Amino acid sequence: MEYKITFATMNELDSWMELVRSVSWNFPGLETEDKLDEYKNTVIKNINRRSAICAVSETNVIGILLFSTKYNMLCCMAVHPDYRKLGIAKRMIKEMMSQLDKSKDIIVDTFRHEDPKGIAPRALYLSLGFEPAELIDFHGYPHQRFILQAKKYSL
Repeated sequence: MEYKITFATMNELDSWMELVRSVSWNFPGLETEDKLDEYKNTVIKNINRRSAICAVSETNVIGILLFSTKYNMLCCMAVHPDYRKLGIAKRMIKEMMSQLDKSKDIIVDTFRHEDPKGIAPRALYLSLGFEPAELIDFHGYPHQRFILQAKKYSL
């Protein structure tokens, strides 16, 4: 299956949002149309900042990743269920890492150990060298921060 990893443009916005809608049940903070509209505005800001990466197959967005250069943080990532376990997430993370400050740790917040939603993302982050850190709440939902120490970047 052919796909490319690229910085998102406004041309991908509709397809990006289609993917987000299809997986929004799995993301606290995206439960309502108002929240999805807020998220869309965030995506537009990130597109304009060149901090929105997507995986595209033909004309369909099959993977998304938002990141913050200010916080050296992976903010949001999803891969379409039909395209998981193909290395798409790792390739998007690798592209993100090339844009971040290599002298600073990278952080990502994900689901906690006991949450079934966390099985795949936690395994991915652990495989990339991220380490579990403090427990937090995000949008009123229990999460855990993971940290990739700057000295351990290994992609």
